Amino acid sequence: MKFPEYNPLLRPDGADATLPFRIHPLRLQRTEMAEHNAFPHKQNYIEIIWITKGSGTLIMDMEKFTLQPNSIFCVTPGQLHQLKHDEQTEGYVLSFTDSFLHMGEQEFDLMYNSGLFQALSRSAGIRLDADIACEMQEIAMKMQKESNNVYLFRTEMLRRYLKIFLIYITRQLQSPLQTIIQTRNLELAEKFKSLVEEHFKTHRKVADYAKLLAVTPNYLNEIIKKITAYPASYHIRQRIILEAKRRVVYSDECMKEVAWYLGFSDIAHFSKFFKNATGTTFTDFRKECVVISVG
Repeated sequence: MKFPEYNPLLRPDGADATLPFRIHPLRLQRTEMAEHNAFPHKQNYIEIIWITKGSGTLIMDMEKFTLQPNSIFCVTPGQLHQLKHDEQTEGYVLSFTDSFLHMGEQEFDLMYNSGLFQALSRSAGIRLDADIACEMQEIAMKMQKESNNVYLFRTEMLRRYLKIFLIYITRQLQSPLQTIIQTRNLELAEKFKSLVEEHFKTHRKVADYAKLLAVTPNYLNEIIKKITAYPASYHIRQRIILEAKRRVVYSDECMKEVAWYLGFSDIAHFSKFFKNATGTTFTDFRKECVVISVG
């Protein structure tokens, strides 16, 4: 059986189809929501479902969850789901694309890339404290108002409000999210180290490894620094230098041969690279090795 996929964001007639963000209250879109959720389906955007009153069920990837007041669920792109709720149920559905959240704010992007929505989608719903729910209600109303106007910087305002909304959610999920982030960070660091071991002779830029890992260079540097106290560039450089030192100690290759082996076509560039990384010249390092060997 092939399940339907809904690509465009769920929006009523007349809404701005160019805006990659949508918020609507459940009580105002019952007919549209009923049609949208008539069958289990997938979509290519993120959907946050916040139930403020009433009850119902949410089926996600064959798991059935009970909707309760002040509970939040998250549906990630490609996740099979179906929402069913009573006539009296109230709440909000926030829909937005992946790219809408890429705001260039490193700390927030780090939280996002480390698995906030994955953690939410795997949880059996998050129950909000009453005080936090009240504050989030104010943010939701501001997002509704902003999405319906045509003023300058509307998209940026909505991003800011959505960021605040997500931070409130993150605070409710703090402990499990930190565990997931740490696990993902360690996995990324291990993959990075393995790739450096495999490609250090041909890949000398952080961007090369970021591309292989499908993350941004800044994000990769940030994670590796959090785990090891040194940025990704340091580890790449140290692995190249380690191999250079091995060639000096265990072979009689000249600097040109070592440079070529490590992928440097310019011997002067390699000489400078070696000195910057070790604090000594290639020739002096070789002399020291000879003295140690003879001694």
